[in-house]
Amino acid sequence: TKKFEDLNLWNILSLTVGGIVAIFLGLLTSVYVATLHENDLWFSNIKEVEREISFRTECGLYYSYYKQMIQAASIQQGLHGLVYDNKTESVRTINILERMNVYQEVFLSILYRILPIQQYLEPVYFYIYTLFGLQAVYVIALYVTSWLLSGTWLSGLLAACWYITNRIDTTRVEFTIPLRENWALPFFAVQIAAITYLFRSHLQPAQERLTLLAVFVATFLFSLTWQFNQFMMLIQALALFILDCFDILPTAKVMWLYIIQISGLLLVCALQFFNSMILGSLLISFNASILIARTIQKNLKKGSLLNRLGKLILHALLVSSLTLLVNKFIKKILNLESDEHIFKFLKAKFGFGATRDFDASLYLCEEAFGLLPLNTFSRLSDTLLFYVYIFVLFPMTVTAAIVALRNLSCSNQALEKTEERTISLKPDAAYNLIHTVLFGCLALSTMRMKYLWTSHMCVFASFGLCSTEVWRLILKCAHLYTSQRVMIKYLIPIITLLYILYKFWPGIMDELLELREFYDPDTVELMNWIKSNTPNTAVFAGSMQLLAGVKLCTGRTLTNHPHYEDKHLRERTKQIYQIYAKRSPEDVYRILRSFSTDYVILEDSICYERRHSRGCRLRDLLDIANGHIMDGLGENEPDLKPSLYPRFCEEIKKNLPSYTIHFTRVFQNKTFHVYKLAKHK
Repeated sequence: TKKFEDLNLWNILSLTVGGIVAIFLGLLTSVYVATLHENDLWFSNIKEVEREISFRTECGLYYSYYKQMIQAASIQQGLHGLVYDNKTESVRTINILERMNVYQEVFLSILYRILPIQQYLEPVYFYIYTLFGLQAVYVIALYVTSWLLSGTWLSGLLAACWYITNRIDTTRVEFTIPLRENWALPFFAVQIAAITYLFRSHLQPAQERLTLLAVFVATFLFSLTWQFNQFMMLIQALALFILDCFDILPTAKVMWLYIIQISGLLLVCALQFFNSMILGSLLISFNASILIARTIQKNLKKGSLLNRLGKLILHALLVSSLTLLVNKFIKKILNLESDEHIFKFLKAKFGFGATRDFDASLYLCEEAFGLLPLNTFSRLSDTLLFYVYIFVLFPMTVTAAIVALRNLSCSNQALEKTEERTISLKPDAAYNLIHTVLFGCLALSTMRMKYLWTSHMCVFASFGLCSTEVWRLILKCAHLYTSQRVMIKYLIPIITLLYILYKFWPGIMDELLELREFYDPDTVELMNWIKSNTPNTAVFAGSMQLLAGVKLCTGRTLTNHPHYEDKHLRERTKQIYQIYAKRSPEDVYRILRSFSTDYVILEDSICYERRHSRGCRLRDLLDIANGHIMDGLGENEPDLKPSLYPRFCEEIKKNLPSYTIHFTRVFQNKTFHVYKLAKHK
């Protein structure tokens, strides 16, 4: 009894210390990224217009709805303005709550209005501090997942330290604050922690129910805050499907997770006024197909190895066919085309035919949607993270393959008799293994998605380094195993932590002392000019990145914007972008006036772009889409023809009569040229 009491006391002490360390590291990360943001922009000292310009591209668009809600006469009026919005897309009323994932902005603005904090805290600070605070939730969730997997909070400490020291590759929150993924990924990490706990054996029914509730809440919040949620959860569902097929996870819990994913997504769908893109998602079709296939094929897990393999292949084919059929059927009924640009991009990216599609090419030409650069691995290796990750991944993958083959070969009764095996794989470790492998493949193929992988890499590597099972397996394979030698699971992580501290602490301190200031005088001048010299009802055309800033800083009406998940908007953007193509002034004028444009902003950085190589500059994409030969030396497709007209954005600056009859220059600086459109009868 004395020994049991001592053990209990030690567990309570360990839990308390581990919990305090987790909260401390979470808060430390929040303060760290908030300080970096302040030091980089001198955010507290710059003007409001400069603060708003610092929210670049789509970040500015999302933040504008928070600002709109704060400035509205009442909460009801603010919500009405979002549901019946006619300033985001000219000559069109759209429902922002249906089209975009901005419930977080709505919630925060209401919270700001009802809390007695207006005198002490500006709205912008309430917003950014909330997002920096979510980083604490993120780090604590990663810490807890690693702790649950290894059984020691030392691995949680290592995971958090790796997350912080690999900040360049694990997060970009300090310079893209309102980006949807910065809201969503902390909830995704909480969901993974809850799923890891759910797959522990010997859970009490009450514990299981509470964990399922936690998974549901985290899944719902993740889905509510990011429009790409369905694609991430599809990969997660695929991970569960693979492990369930090989009998590595308990089927009943897996079925619950499929149902939670569907119900979480459907609840978001209802909140987003039955957004058709959610209903037509592959995730809903895939999960529904698995549940249908399971009722058709009852005895999947019985029979000999060949028999079971045959059943599994049939099951996989049935699920794939049903998924495609159900998805096709839903999209046909709903006449859904919102996400077709994503599938066009994927087809072109993975070599299923070249594309001239303008939208797909826009993605293909962006570095963020290209392959993961090799220098990422050298950065991750500097902190030892990548080396440790590979060191853990290899034996775990071999173990998973052996366990999967053994599960298929043995009947259930035989498995129960031989539970004590040299090689075994716990369900929670198995889930995290397949999760890291699938999200690793996603990151390697698309750089923008690396943040989903690198943060989990910290968890997986730290768990393996502190895991009794991993060290036992490695030592047994090397014929070095004794129960004392397994204590290496404490020694190696401590040495790793000391190395990270020694190598990176001075760099982090220097980084925190480095002071810079926001500097973009041309954009500031443009925004101030628009506010002072144009009517509130004026409609502006231009690049979608710049127009998001125009909406936030000036409140003027836009013709297009960066939230690209709508077919009508994509077609409209391609039309507006003819200002950078080889088109006649009459054509461009007619197109712009069809969207009630009053002013058009031309950017030299796009007109004379050098950032991308030939074939990927915006003007090249437009030329190809229009069937025109591209500028400069190089190959052209044989069917491309020379244009009858010069490039609009260059020619308009010559003030020729054919242009001045339609366009009058009203503002210019080193970067921007603003033209007012004539209003012909």
